Amino acid sequence: MTGKEIRESFLSYFESKGHTRVKSSSLIPANDPTLLFTNAGMVQFKDYFLGKEKPPFKRATSCQKCMRAGGKHNDLENVGRTGRHHTFFEMLGNFSFGDYFKKEAIEFAWELITKIFKLPEERLYVSVYEKDDEAFEIWNKVIGIPEHKIYRLGEKDNFWAMGDTGPCGPCSEIYFDRGKEFACGESCEIGKCDCDRFLEIWNLVFMQYERDEKGNLTILTKPSIDTGMGLERIASVLQNVPSNYETDLLFPIVKWASETAGIPYGKEEKSDVSMRVIADHLRAMTFLIADGCLPSNEGRGYVLRRIIRRASRHGRLLGIHRPFLSEGVDVVTNIMGDVYPEIVENERFIKQVIRKEEERFSRTLEKGLELLQEIINKIKKEEKTTIPGEEIFRLYDTFGFPLDLILEVANDERLKADTEGFEKLLKAQKERARKTWKGGIQKVISPELAELSENNPSIFKGYEKLETTTKVTGILKGENLTDELKENEEGIVFLAETPFYPEKGGQVGDTGIIESPNCKCAVLDTQNITETLIGHKIKVERGSIKIGDTVKAKVDKGRREAIKRAHTATHLLHKALREVLGNHVKQAGSLVLPDRLRFDFTHFDSVKEEELKEIEKLIFKWIIENLPVSIEEMPYDKAIETGAMALFGEKYGDVVRVVSVGNVSVELCGGTHVERSGDIGMFITLSESSVSSGTRRIEAVTGLKAWEKERTEREIVNTLKIMLQSKEEEILQKIEKLKGNLKQKEKEIERLKKKLATSGIDDIVSAAPIINGIKVITARIDGYTGKELVEIADVIRNKAGTSAVMLISHKDGKSNLLIALTKDLTDKYKAGKIMREIAPILKGKGGGRPDMAQGSAQDLSRINDAFEAFKKIFE
Repeated sequence: MTGKEIRESFLSYFESKGHTRVKSSSLIPANDPTLLFTNAGMVQFKDYFLGKEKPPFKRATSCQKCMRAGGKHNDLENVGRTGRHHTFFEMLGNFSFGDYFKKEAIEFAWELITKIFKLPEERLYVSVYEKDDEAFEIWNKVIGIPEHKIYRLGEKDNFWAMGDTGPCGPCSEIYFDRGKEFACGESCEIGKCDCDRFLEIWNLVFMQYERDEKGNLTILTKPSIDTGMGLERIASVLQNVPSNYETDLLFPIVKWASETAGIPYGKEEKSDVSMRVIADHLRAMTFLIADGCLPSNEGRGYVLRRIIRRASRHGRLLGIHRPFLSEGVDVVTNIMGDVYPEIVENERFIKQVIRKEEERFSRTLEKGLELLQEIINKIKKEEKTTIPGEEIFRLYDTFGFPLDLILEVANDERLKADTEGFEKLLKAQKERARKTWKGGIQKVISPELAELSENNPSIFKGYEKLETTTKVTGILKGENLTDELKENEEGIVFLAETPFYPEKGGQVGDTGIIESPNCKCAVLDTQNITETLIGHKIKVERGSIKIGDTVKAKVDKGRREAIKRAHTATHLLHKALREVLGNHVKQAGSLVLPDRLRFDFTHFDSVKEEELKEIEKLIFKWIIENLPVSIEEMPYDKAIETGAMALFGEKYGDVVRVVSVGNVSVELCGGTHVERSGDIGMFITLSESSVSSGTRRIEAVTGLKAWEKERTEREIVNTLKIMLQSKEEEILQKIEKLKGNLKQKEKEIERLKKKLATSGIDDIVSAAPIINGIKVITARIDGYTGKELVEIADVIRNKAGTSAVMLISHKDGKSNLLIALTKDLTDKYKAGKIMREIAPILKGKGGGRPDMAQGSAQDLSRINDAFEAFKKIFE
């Protein structure tokens, strides 16, 4: 069976068993700060397992694209060195949300692998959690697997948990015996050996407990099933090949790497490892970029950058010294493009990102080799034999310089490398990265909130109206539900119907008032507590609010209208950016506020002033055309077919809301919008800046805020006209003229200051004592910068001959300190070392070269002591 046939057979089988086929979600988890990447099939169903959302189906099946290259699940270092580890892979899975449990899950799995995939039963083994007698009995009594082929393993191997708290449970793994030729020795056994003979092909997780903060386990009322089967692994078994890399899912890329390098695959293990790394990493980088990840120096972007550079480095090991990886994207799209159309749609952009990053890495390698040589020269000069761990880590972490290349160069130079010190620093850095991405523990919502969410979901009426009479269905104070909030208390109120828009999709939550004859409450913010439960953060200003109260909910109309203008403007901005800069531009984030908007987008270069001007002009054109804004709900697939743009990282349901602005813009969006583009009024860009490598940001204002911005700038122009006594069109010319005059005067002042400073040099030099043949000159001359002191010291040394100079100058609240020696003294004395002795007397610090050192001083009350200490150095 081909990889494509295996994927389809799995999904079709579970569809025949009543499962809903669900598309793979993005590699960038939607609304989940606890994960770096989507690393398992269950990630997109996480909120169903946590009870935050009610699943629209009881059974599901999917083929999920996954990434493991950071955090808890990190297979990066093993990639290429084994036949089964990957950064990117596909995970086949079937899921039950409180429907069937262990018996059905085991029966489904056994039928699929023995009847559909036709794996011989005699080569199949299973493991269960050591305390899970129920699973053991099902495998033994129902399926008929002999006891000696069922292995009871401990918690480390066969107990799964979502986190420190939350859903968890035992699991059962299915293994395939690949034969003695894959064994590492005579004692190969499941649970005791990690060789390739017994290959784990499927993991069945029985989610039957909830673990609290104290580690106590409570049986769930609706236990669930979560299974995962690596597509590449099962393909290697069904295609009877030695490793995942020989399957039709990966081997075409390995073959391409081999042909590009001109080295046959299978000839030498070292080059084979490099080809496998390139094959794996090419898939990873292609899918990450297609899902909106771009190279950067932190988080997900850092992982992507590392993957591209690692693949590029392995290309160099194969003798490929040019940017080549982008050429391999075609091979990836040929294999997987029909299943994952996003890699085909973004192919040109993916290639551009990879090529630019490879070119940057080439420059990094050149710079790194220079720095490494400087370090080596310093070590040899100091007659040392080891490159320090911190220097290796600096080259590796700051400059992306490969460790193996550092070790190779060190070996050539007959030096050792402190790899132990490097590993300690690397471990500390990984720990920092882990903490950065740990996020808050995803807690299961309380049973009371889950019940409220299911029985009394909030019905959003804010698209049609800004005011409604409704009932209070629940009140949350802190983390507990309560019956009442009294005057001056804060909490979260739930309503049967609400006009308040909860924050999502970049649009902030509504504010306003909830009131009744018994109370008046200020609504400070609106958020989704669960998928179906809208929470209104309130402060009771008068009276008290109780469950069951009939209240009037009123949105702040002026604020909502301003938000609507800004939100529709982001759609026009997105379209204008694509028109002017190119179709590679994709939204990478947004923030829609009543007073301004922020829009992040993928683009490699800064947006030039002329381009910004063209973007603004296009938006103004669409605004004055007063285009109709239409909103329609339709199935997701139909919306995509009609050309609607889906945004990176957003989570969409089966039915989506499509917002169209005339024939200009069509996007999937749940936000609130104006009725016609003319309602935006005005649009003015405030700034354009870099967020990270490959991501830019535009901030802008609309409506009255745009008018205020334009009016302020007009007032500035009018003020300048009066101050400069010129016409508007002459302002810039006059300012340039003034700048020129000012520069000329500054030069004249500098010339006069130097003349004044050096006019008394003869007196300073002649008055200075000669100590052991050295003219030792000390002076305080205020009003000069550190740079100016250097110039003055040069004049003094030229006049004085063999001399040591110490100058102090106070200017603009800062005291500058300078020590200078003539070259003939630097064999015996070092200006930098002298600075480190003298500066502390003045509560200062500094350093520098043997002939010149600069520093600063905090306390000039001991200036005479400092001068005396300076003189004593030469006695």
